[in-house]
Amino acid sequence: MRILIAEDDEVLADGLSRSLRAAGYAVDAVTDGQTADSALAAQHFDVLILDLGLPGLSGLEVLTRLRGRNSKIPVLILTADDSVEQRVRGLDLGADDYMAKPFALSELEARVRALTRRSWAGAQAVLRNGPLVLDPAGRVATLNELPLELSAREIGLLEILISRPGRLVGKEQLVDHLCEWGEEVSTNAIEVYVHRLRKKIEPGGIRIVTVRGLGYSMQRVAEPGEGTAGGPAASAA
Repeated sequence: MRILIAEDDEVLADGLSRSLRAAGYAVDAVTDGQTADSALAAQHFDVLILDLGLPGLSGLEVLTRLRGRNSKIPVLILTADDSVEQRVRGLDLGADDYMAKPFALSELEARVRALTRRSWAGAQAVLRNGPLVLDPAGRVATLNELPLELSAREIGLLEILISRPGRLVGKEQLVDHLCEWGEEVSTNAIEVYVHRLRKKIEPGGIRIVTVRGLGYSMQRVAEPGEGTAGGPAASAA
């Protein structure tokens, strides 16, 4: 799950980035409104943390353009101005939540979790494939109702594969989903993450198949009475 932080206070942005990375998110940060707007137009993010006092385009202008593109990404506004007028204006323009500076990092993390739960609840609160269950908002997974010990990267990999059962996901797609700007992650590293995740979920009968030269697919497990699950012709190597 990727988060974009648009905050011109570099010390605050760095603290937020470190805290959220420790919680298992991929985090990118920008310090001006124009860069934030360009990033949001070009790439997918799961949450936007948006300071209103950005140079260039203001936070409210960034928000207006974002909603003008019909993006439904959850937006948490940060501002040093805690006036009711500012809060109302931001919420009316499409923000989902609001925090006044200063704030506790633990509260911000809790609000990010709440936003992601709300976002996923609009579609599907948890993702399932047979006995494998992922709570994307809580960043936890279970197999046969027992918790799975997964790294942040493995959770991110599971998220994209389980949400596309039976569909091919290319290595470059996985890099974009899992990695931050400027992070050097090779496709060989992706193979390592896939190998580790595969070993942990295979005891539940879940297979990640390799379509050589193209990418990976998680086979859909047949529900009782459905018969054999299908999937693309591939190797399990």
